[in-house]
Amino acid sequence: MARNAVDKATSIDAQLRLLAPQKLSDDDKLVEYDALLLDRFLDILQDLHGEDIRETVQECYELAAEYESKLDPKMLDEIGNVLTSLDPGDSIVITKSFSHMLILANLAEEVQIAYRRRIKLKKGDFVDENSATTESDIEETLKRLVHQLKKSPMEVFDALKNQTVDLVLTAHPTQSVRRSLLQKHGRIRDCLSQLYAKDITPDEKQELDEALQREIQAAFRTDEIRRAPPTPQDEMRAGMSYFHETIWKGVPKFLRRVDTALKNIGINERVPYNAPLIQFSSWMGGDRDGNPRVTPEVTRDVCLLARMMAANLYNAQIEDLMFELSMWRCSDELRVKVDQLHHSSKKDTTKHYIEFWKQVPPSEPYRVILSEVRDKLYNTRERARHLLASGFSEIPEEATFTDVEQFLEPLELCYRSLCACGDCSVADGNLLDFLRQVSTFGLSLVRLDIRQESDRHTDVMDAITEYLGIGSYREWPEEKRQEWLLSELNGKRPLFGPDLPKSDEIADVLETFHVLAELPSDSFGAYVISMATAPSDVLAVELLQRECHVKKPLRVVPLFEKLADLEAAPAALARLFSVEWYRNRISGKQEVMIGYSDSGKDAGRFSAAWQLYKAQEELIKVAKLYGVKLTMFHGRGGTVGRGGGPTHLAILSQPPETIHGSLRVTVQGEVIEQSFGEEHLCFRTLQRFTAASLEHGMHPPISPKPEWRALMDEMAIVATKEYRSIVFEEPRFVEYFRLATPEMEYGRMNIGSRPSKRKPSGGIESLRAIPWIFAWTQTRFHLPVWLGFGAAFKHVLDKDIRNLQTLQEIQSGFFYRSPGTRIFWRVTLT
Repeated sequence: MARNAVDKATSIDAQLRLLAPQKLSDDDKLVEYDALLLDRFLDILQDLHGEDIRETVQECYELAAEYESKLDPKMLDEIGNVLTSLDPGDSIVITKSFSHMLILANLAEEVQIAYRRRIKLKKGDFVDENSATTESDIEETLKRLVHQLKKSPMEVFDALKNQTVDLVLTAHPTQSVRRSLLQKHGRIRDCLSQLYAKDITPDEKQELDEALQREIQAAFRTDEIRRAPPTPQDEMRAGMSYFHETIWKGVPKFLRRVDTALKNIGINERVPYNAPLIQFSSWMGGDRDGNPRVTPEVTRDVCLLARMMAANLYNAQIEDLMFELSMWRCSDELRVKVDQLHHSSKKDTTKHYIEFWKQVPPSEPYRVILSEVRDKLYNTRERARHLLASGFSEIPEEATFTDVEQFLEPLELCYRSLCACGDCSVADGNLLDFLRQVSTFGLSLVRLDIRQESDRHTDVMDAITEYLGIGSYREWPEEKRQEWLLSELNGKRPLFGPDLPKSDEIADVLETFHVLAELPSDSFGAYVISMATAPSDVLAVELLQRECHVKKPLRVVPLFEKLADLEAAPAALARLFSVEWYRNRISGKQEVMIGYSDSGKDAGRFSAAWQLYKAQEELIKVAKLYGVKLTMFHGRGGTVGRGGGPTHLAILSQPPETIHGSLRVTVQGEVIEQSFGEEHLCFRTLQRFTAASLEHGMHPPISPKPEWRALMDEMAIVATKEYRSIVFEEPRFVEYFRLATPEMEYGRMNIGSRPSKRKPSGGIESLRAIPWIFAWTQTRFHLPVWLGFGAAFKHVLDKDIRNLQTLQEIQSGFFYRSPGTRIFWRVTLT
């Protein structure tokens, strides 16, 4: 063992030779990262499973490398011989070893990419805006708008402070890697990054190397597979953990960078603390479309859990503020409030605290105010905890914060007082950060969207009309449905009583609306209707909200997903806006969601991307016609097949005027880790969305020329026909799909709470878009992404070779930026 330790120490020194100041290429660094991680892993493998296993792994590794360099089939045969000679137990260890080695190689590459990015940022080296690696840096964006595009600094400031980007975290598709492993991978990246720091000492190097070995071994010994399916509550807790770890502190840090960027273009004002630059919403526990595990009780639980989490995060910071704001000078306005609190306060709750557990004297006025805030936060958290546990709390609602304005009022009072007394620099410190957090997260941490399929609402309406003896709502034509719904919306009598006959499904829908009425209104965001095709789908939800006494009705958002629905969406929206009652209800604002996953599965990526583009253009025209400001809600996934790709390109490729100061977009479970898993990732995510949205609004992309549109329309028809002829019409395709991909195995994995199919039986049609894409992604074949592209290009080029020039114009124009289409344009046209 002593000899082994000496060898390891020598190996550390040899492999960390890059620590000496010398010029090395980025590729050299990547080789060094890989070598260090591989060496450490093989040492661990030998310690745990013996020298024979290590030698087998090394042999397979070397044979694979030799095959890659020579492409000699004999090398593959040799690898096969080695693997088939293993007993089942060793096979599992070898398989897991290579899986782990691939993960370590990816981690090494991530560290290298981060290193390159930081070097470029230090040099101010920003590559072409069409590059996938370009960062939408907020400072560079503001400078470009002012200096190159000749916008005035005040124009930029006004646009920025009135802009809203709402990031909607979803549970599905759930991150397939366990959270326990993701955390270990993060610590491995940290160790590797620090090992290559230039100012590291030999002792620190040795300690970091030991920590690296511990984390690698811990990850290898951790089960990669979830043995039990997560509940919706589990998914919500996992998603909300990112707020505690990165987002909570990341938002004020990012907003300070925005302040700095504004100062550098000549604006000596900070972004107002209540400017809605970044907002957060969630579908975790609210998305019940096709997921029977998301019940009204689950929705209630996740809302109360989020409220408790928010109160805990605020409580952790309020005492820090109490220590910081120790000043005795204050404004007369604040002094009056302090005197009122001092004479009325009984301080029954001081026993719950470690710091400032006695009543604060009036000579410390800011602490008196903040002490009252702390007491109400404590009551807010405890009331939510009691309601979660038993449905009842002895803490009266008036002893808690019931809306964010109540919460902000004493904090704003402290801010004004500090500024009035000449302590603006103090006010603009942690107190400003706290005000920005309260404005961003509110009392609910996130606003929960509810999503339900339109047929479920139709079932409820049908049960009501049958109960009233006026016929079957389901069988009525659209005109009759609208007429009845509007008569009820304009009336005042109750629609049904407690004796309404209810199936379990109908009771579930109605109870969901009762939960919306029971919980604080700031817990919720939008009510999204999937498969919405007619105004009655929206009006039915409005009527159910009124009937169930929802105090502040949720805005109703139709979701258009499949190709035919996207084509019909503008006409559907026009019919909805033609309803006078509804126009009066929305006060000039409407939100529409478009889905990238189902449209891609339905028609292929090419046709779906083009139809999504056209649908947005037409939806905006309809909204303008009726004087309505339209917010587009983009249901993008993480993979290319589901609309994924570089964030800034995705935003900049949207049609002109579709991002006009407001944008909602999903951050789906599979990409939450890479968006918010670490502080620097969180910062970059907030920066990308904010900078790209601002640039799109102030410098919109060009609109496609008529000849471009004609060619794209023709290509989309061919691409769709080609795609559907194989996926939906070829009788052998389902068999091929199940043999070529792990689709059947995916359905048995404990990845998420939602079933992989809408119906237990059935073929491609019943399979959800998420497992459809996931299955192809595992094979790296990506069939849904490219199928149809070749046929479309071949058709227009065979028809007229001059179309090549038009395609090249399109490539350099608008559509080339769109994620999921860029690579195929580049490969085909160069």
